[in-house]
Amino acid sequence: MCIFCKIANKEIESFVVYEDEKVMAFLDIRPLSKGHTLVIPKEHYENVLEMPSDIAKDLTNAVKIVCEKLKKLGAEGFNIITNVNKVAGQEIMHAHIHVIPRYSEEESKPISFGKPIECDLEEVHKVLKD
Repeated sequence: MCIFCKIANKEIESFVVYEDEKVMAFLDIRPLSKGHTLVIPKEHYENVLEMPSDIAKDLTNAVKIVCEKLKKLGAEGFNIITNVNKVAGQEIMHAHIHVIPRYSEEESKPISFGKPIECDLEEVHKVLKD
């Protein structure tokens, strides 16, 4: 059983900030900012692409609720991120969304997407449009 399943099953303690029957949100133990929260489905799915649509909707609703709660800490913005598979940086193979609150007084910089690449948008569109 993965660590997030153990947290969802209350086998490992966590700082839960939101929970309902299908999802749970708890503070990240390696926060990138004050209030950095992980939102997970209670049922195990390796990543967000494996989740049924109804669970994905529940997860998205929980992210919104968590953002509203994090405003109590003075959060002025958020990075909402999910990594899918190891090549994209996913470390725990249980679907999860990072909600990283941002504050103007922070020393750390917002998440950057790096330098844009050159690519033929028309060609990409042809492949993806159908």
